[in-house]
Amino acid sequence: MKRGSLTSKILGLMLVLILLSSGLATFAIINLSYSLGDARAINASGSLRMQSYRLMFYANSGSSEAENKILEFENTLYSDALKRSLDWYSPKELADQYLLVIEKWKLMKRYIEEENSRLYAASLKDFVDTINLLVLEMEHHAAFKLRLLATSQIIGLGLMLLIAFIAVRFTKRKVVQPLQQLMESANTISKGNFEVEMPQTEYIELTALTNALESTAKELSMLYQDLESQVEEKTIALTRTNNELTFLYESLVMLHANKLDFKALKQALNKLKEYEDLSYVRLIIQQEDEQQEIIEGDGGWPVDSHNATRFALKFEDKEQGYLEVVSDKAVNKALFANFALMLARSLIIHNAAEQRQQLALMEERGVIARELHDSLGQLLSFLKIQISLLRKGLHESCRSPQVEGQLDEINEGVSTAYVQLRELLSTFRLTIKEPNLKNALEAMLEQLRAQTTTNISLDYQLGTHLLGAHQHIHILQLTREATLNAIKHAKASQIQIRCSNNQDAMVEIAICDDGVGVDHLKERDQHFGIGIMHERASRLSGVVDFKSNDKGGTSVTLVFPPEQEPMD
Repeated sequence: MKRGSLTSKILGLMLVLILLSSGLATFAIINLSYSLGDARAINASGSLRMQSYRLMFYANSGSSEAENKILEFENTLYSDALKRSLDWYSPKELADQYLLVIEKWKLMKRYIEEENSRLYAASLKDFVDTINLLVLEMEHHAAFKLRLLATSQIIGLGLMLLIAFIAVRFTKRKVVQPLQQLMESANTISKGNFEVEMPQTEYIELTALTNALESTAKELSMLYQDLESQVEEKTIALTRTNNELTFLYESLVMLHANKLDFKALKQALNKLKEYEDLSYVRLIIQQEDEQQEIIEGDGGWPVDSHNATRFALKFEDKEQGYLEVVSDKAVNKALFANFALMLARSLIIHNAAEQRQQLALMEERGVIARELHDSLGQLLSFLKIQISLLRKGLHESCRSPQVEGQLDEINEGVSTAYVQLRELLSTFRLTIKEPNLKNALEAMLEQLRAQTTTNISLDYQLGTHLLGAHQHIHILQLTREATLNAIKHAKASQIQIRCSNNQDAMVEIAICDDGVGVDHLKERDQHFGIGIMHERASRLSGVVDFKSNDKGGTSVTLVFPPEQEPMD
């Protein structure tokens, strides 16, 4: 649709009104300017009648006064007021009547000059009637101009009123109504409703205003929708954050409510898997040089895990391992990072608690060791001295092979008890940097390595929290006893100690040597130390087994259930 300019249209209407009013005013001015001499012309023509009658008295006189009157008459007849009757805008009837008056005047003038009063008097009535007709024509012409002026003013006023009416209707229909619709649309927009119908107009200015308001409404709608979407996103984000905090809090409470063991960690992983709808999840705990502990969520772990995402279990610059997840959707890194941080913190707190417990136990063992040394150690030393004195002071009559055998057994029992006490005191007095079984075994083996040339190695593959602190002493004593047997009696050159979990998830501690074989143990089957080893195994709810190995030596194997369920 071709659009016009409203400004041009309004300007055109105003110009029409101005031109029309200006034309009417100009026409009235011109009409009035041409009507200014009408009164003088009528008066002059009227005076011609009077002068005609006066000239009749001078027609027979022949005096010079008659010439003056003739001159006065002609001055009036040819005056500018009457000569206007010959102008181009004067009607033909008026001009003809004026010329007729002039023509008859010439005849009347000749009568006067000839002093023929009779003919002058006879022609006077006709001459006056001719003048009257001239006056009548002038009056008609003046009346015509007045009627023309009035008619033009009436027509002009009517046209102006019509144009004004058209302009008002045009303004109302083309300007006021669209502006009212724009105002209603603006009010609707201000109330938050941006689905408004804009007025259609054929003018550039209103179209530009409509387009501007429509564009503003669209921009406000987009901005409003964007703000609504942002509010919705923020609400969803806050809700998700609140749910995540609730989840983390519940997980933290669950981890600290009971002992931090395999079941608690697996339960936390399963809860995380269910909350985030993960495909797979697992926890790998790696502390220093210890064996990895792997906890998998329900569903296990895939063979191909190239797309797995890892989150380090790091707290205060100390790494405990990592959390590994496989998901078909985008991973919530913030949640998993916080979950990994929570696990790392829980593990460190648990380790610290375990270390405090073990340190307290070691301190208690040190106190027991001092008490044993001060009491039982001195008593055994006293008994050994008393046995020696008894042997020396025994009368020959009282000596017999049976008595000597009993004295030897008593002496050997006291000696064995004293050796066992010294070994127990050595175990109790172990000084280690970290109170865990691996370090305790290393410290104990270091003492033995200093006393022999036998090569002793340790392969420790047990989890950090698999064993309780109360189990350590029995494991240490049994391992020490088996290692000492391999050094002293099996005459081994290589001793390998291996701590691991077997296929049945039981703890298995094997002391293997390349010594003389298992026969020397059969010879010592009733030995006091072997019995103590069996007793310690039973206290661990396990068994100790002695058998030959591929190297020709002896393998002492201790198998017992762990205090906690194995994590792997």
